[in-house]
This record gives sequence, structure tokens and C-alpha cells, in this order.
Amino acid sequence: QVLLLESGGRSVQSPGPLRLSCACPRNTDSSLSWFRQRPGNEREGVATFSRYGGRTVYDDSVKGRFTIYLDHTENALYLQMNSLKPEDTAMYFCAAGSPPSWPTLLRRAYNSWGQGTQVTVSS
Repeated sequence: QVLLLESGGRSVQSPGPLRLSCACPRNTDSSLSWFRQRPGNEREGVATFSRYGGRTVYDDSVKGRFTIYLDHTENALYLQMNSLKPEDTAMYFCAAGSPPSWPTLLRRAYNSWGQGTQVTVSS
């Protein structure tokens, strides 16, 4: 299991912006994704990136506001968050996996996780 390390989370006033980073040293999984866990909620998928062609898919709650991308040179995954809302407050996690089908934002499809970085958005 390859360790992933997130950074960039902090308290920010709406609408932001804020950019999260995830170092993925030596990781070669086909799918890299961001999840979040809001207070009192289950962990949910936010955005996913495929190494094959650089395709991306977003949850409807963040579509048009968040952008996921990979710096291939650094093997670092990013989540650019714009137009932040208080309901985006959550612990954000980076995840890696090679599911048989893509896209997927199902938690069970990913076997490598970071420790999370906290994002708090105030109005």
C-alpha cells in the first residue's frame, strides 16, 4: 500500500479559492481521486482522474467549481477549489486505485489513502 500525503487544507472564507495537494510518490495506479467526509456524513467521492488520457469526472455537488489534475513530473495530484461554500467544509482525502471500470467514486474501489487535510469554509 503506497502512502499518499495531502496538504493545503485550511480555514478560508467563501468563495475561496483553495488548492489541495497530494503527493503520490511511486504510485502507478490508474485512478486518482479526491474524497471528502463532511461532519456527520459518510466519506464521498468528489472527483476522479484517469492516468489513461487524463479524463476527469466530478460529483454534481462540485461540478464547475472544482478541478482535479495531475502533475506528471512530480506525480502530485491537485484539487483546485473555487466558489467555495460553507457546505464544502470537510476532511479531504486523496485516494489511489486501479478499479476494473472507470470512472468510479466508490470508496471500496481504492486501496491507498492519505490521512486527510481539513478544509473549513466560512460564509
